Amino acid sequence: MEGDGPGSLSPSPPTHPPASSTASATPGSTRPTPGPTSTTSGPASAATAPTSATSAPTTEASAPSGQGTAPAGQSTTPASRTDAPAAGVTAPANRTTAPAAGVSAPASRTDAPTAGVTAPANPTDGPTAGITEPASRTPSPTSRILAPEPSAAPLFGDTRSSVGESLDVSPDAKLIRQTLEEIEPVADKVTSYFYALLFVHHPDLRALFPAAMDTQRDRLFKALLTSVKNVDDTDYLTEYLSHLGRGHRKYGTLPEHYPAVGECLLTALARYAPGTWHPEAEAAWVRAYTTISQIMIDAAAENEAVAPAWWQAEVVSHELRTPDIAVVTVRPDQPYPFLAGQYTSVETPWWPRIWRHYSFAAAPRSDGLLSFHVKAVPAGWVSNAMVHRARPGDVIRLGSPSGSMTVDHTTDNGLLCLGGGTGIAPIKALVEDVAERGRRRPMEVFYGARSGHDLYDLDTLLRLEQSHPWLSVRPVVATGRPGGPANSLSGQLPDAVRQYGPWREYDAYLSGPPGMIRNGVDALVGVGIPSDRIRHDSVEELVAAGD
Repeated sequence: MEGDGPGSLSPSPPTHPPASSTASATPGSTRPTPGPTSTTSGPASAATAPTSATSAPTTEASAPSGQGTAPAGQSTTPASRTDAPAAGVTAPANRTTAPAAGVSAPASRTDAPTAGVTAPANPTDGPTAGITEPASRTPSPTSRILAPEPSAAPLFGDTRSSVGESLDVSPDAKLIRQTLEEIEPVADKVTSYFYALLFVHHPDLRALFPAAMDTQRDRLFKALLTSVKNVDDTDYLTEYLSHLGRGHRKYGTLPEHYPAVGECLLTALARYAPGTWHPEAEAAWVRAYTTISQIMIDAAAENEAVAPAWWQAEVVSHELRTPDIAVVTVRPDQPYPFLAGQYTSVETPWWPRIWRHYSFAAAPRSDGLLSFHVKAVPAGWVSNAMVHRARPGDVIRLGSPSGSMTVDHTTDNGLLCLGGGTGIAPIKALVEDVAERGRRRPMEVFYGARSGHDLYDLDTLLRLEQSHPWLSVRPVVATGRPGGPANSLSGQLPDAVRQYGPWREYDAYLSGPPGMIRNGVDALVGVGIPSDRIRHDSVEELVAAGD
C-alpha cells in the first residue's frame, strides 16, 4: 500500500540526508510570540544519512536522545486545552468571546487580501510560481490575490449537518460547518490562496515542503478542515491528531510552525467566506485550531521521549518479481517495533521530502529485517525509485509504523482476507502472525490480480498453505483463464468472496486499490459480516497511492 498518509497538517521533512539542525519558522515582526507549550522541536539534531551504506545499526544515529528540545522561552508542560489559547494567537480587540490561540486574526474581513500576491495559475507547478513579493512585506491579511478556478471535486468531504445535529453539535461546530459549506464551491481557490499567503509571509517554510506540490497541496488543507469539522468528537480528534503529531516529527515540524499555518488558514477563510465570517465564527475557528495544534504538539513531545523521528534503513535485498514489482528488504539502523498488518512511510535519497506509504510484507522477524512489495506506477516518484533505482547498499528513511489492520488475538474468529495486487503484502504478514501464535484459527485468503502473471507472490502463499492446514489460498484473476491451483477463480475479488462462506463468524481484512476496498466492504457487509469486524487501510490514504 503506497500513499501519503491520512492527511497532513505540516510541511514535508528536511532534505535527505538531513541537515544537522532544522530551521524553524520566524514569524513576521508584527506577529505575537508563538505560544504552544511543548517539549518537541522535531528532528533538530537528528542523524545525517550516511554517505556510504552501512549494515551496522549503531553507525547511523537517529535516536531520539539527540533530537530536539523545547524552543527557548517555552514551557515544558503542555497547556490545558480548556484554558486560554495555547498556540500564541492574538484575537481582535472587539471579540466578544475569548478565542483560543495560535493565529493573528485578519484586521479586516471585507478588504481584498495581500497586495501584490498572486496565487499560482497552475497549482501543480509549485506554490511559489506566479507569486509576486509585495514591496513592503508586512504580513497583513489585507492583500490582493488572484486564485485559479475551483475544482469540481469536493476537497474536504460532506459538510452537511448529520442527523440529530441540533441536539449533539456545539455552537462552535455549527459555526465551523457553516463556513465549510460556504467555501466548498471555491475550495480550490481557498487552498491556493492559503499556500500563497504561507509561502510569501513565511518563505523559510517553503524549504520544508516537497518541490512538487500537486499531491501535498490539497492534503494539508483538507486535513486542517477535516480536523475542525470533527471538533466535537473528542475521542476521534485525539486519536487522529495524536497520530499526525507523532508522524509529523519526521517532517521537522516545530511548535512555532503552527501559528503561521493557523494565521494563513484564518485569512484564507475570511477572504472566501464573507457570508458566514464574523467575530463569533472567527473565535470558533481559533478555538478549534488551538485544540488541533495543542493535541499534535503534545503527542509529538510524548513520542520524542521513546522513538526517533525517523529510522535510516539500508537496502539489503532487491528482487524484481515482475517488470514493475519489486520485493525490497531493508535493515533499519535500530530496532523498529511494528505489528503485522501495519504500514510505514518511506523517503528515498533521490526524492527528498517526498514520503509514500508501504505495508510491511512480513510479520516482525528475529533478525529485524523489514520487507516491502513496491509496484512502479506511471510518474510515481518514490515507487519508480524503489523498483528501478534502489539497490543493496542504498539507504532510505522510514517513518513511524501506522495502521490498525492487525489481528485480534483475543478471539477465535476465523480470518477472511482479501488482497489485491501488492495489497497481498500485509495479508501475508497476517498469515505469518497467526502461524507464529500457534493457534489453529481458520484463515481464508483470496488473492486477486488482473491476470495470472500478476500473482507474483502466489508461490510463497501456496507454500504457507502446505505448511498450515488451517490456511486456504484462492487465486482470483480478473481477465483470462485462472490457471494455477484447482481452486483458482475468474472474476472480481468481491464477487469471488460471495461464492463461498458463510462468513458470519469471521473477521475480515482488505488490502488493495481503493476501488477494491470500497467494493469489498460492500460485499462483506452484504454477506453478513458486521462493519465493526471489517478492517482495512484508509481509503483516502489509498487514493494518494499513485506515487
